[in-house]
Amino acid sequence: MAQQATPVRRARLGRALGPEPTAVSGVVLLLPAGEEVSARKPSPMAATASVRALGRRLVRAGRTEGLVTHVVHYRFRGWNGSEAHLARDASWAADEVVRRYGDVPVCLAGMDMGGRAALHAGGHEAVNSVLALAPWLPEEDVAAPPEPVKQLAGRRVLIVHGTNDARSDPELSFRLAARAKKANRDICRFEVHSDGHALSQHRGEVLSLAEDFVLGTLFGRAFSRPVEDALAAPPPLGLRMPLAAGFGQSLRR
Repeated sequence: MAQQATPVRRARLGRALGPEPTAVSGVVLLLPAGEEVSARKPSPMAATASVRALGRRLVRAGRTEGLVTHVVHYRFRGWNGSEAHLARDASWAADEVVRRYGDVPVCLAGMDMGGRAALHAGGHEAVNSVLALAPWLPEEDVAAPPEPVKQLAGRRVLIVHGTNDARSDPELSFRLAARAKKANRDICRFEVHSDGHALSQHRGEVLSLAEDFVLGTLFGRAFSRPVEDALAAPPPLGLRMPLAAGFGQSLRR
């Protein structure tokens, strides 16, 4: 009996969250959490759990602007070293957006290992902004090249990290942001004091901040004063901006 070939795994875009607008004018690609090393196929429900609330929030806020939001379904659960599978899948997803929707601005929005993927794939020509929530980053090693940042030039970048994150060291995202800021002034980072990796203690404020940033970068809405200040402030001030309790209850100046 002939041996059947193993099917090639392919990344894919999930169905658009919510009703798709008549005219698409901006796209958010949601990049879920992942693992450092794993060749297993992601579980669809478990994989999207980390970004589902963010996706629902952005769909409600941006539907009238022509926003479409898709979850990226990875081929593998793991980053897998130099293969960087999740970053490659994020780049493929940006290509797919161009194929489906044409020349529209794209925001890569990732959580955990998806945040790392968003930062790596941020140099794609369709991407105008990157949102990295509690990004998982590797420990710094003198024998290994540092995480790349040059690809972020010309993009607006927001990193959000809980100060009590036990899974992904917030100091690593600060150091990456400080390196990126030297080549790109349009990067800021907010610290969520006392919050952990899931950013669940201040979920409302984090989602409001994400909404403010994404709609501002994709559709030119005015940023709230804290985001404006964080982007304009020199390091380290704009990279250690505290996320105020109640942010979002009065976003505009």
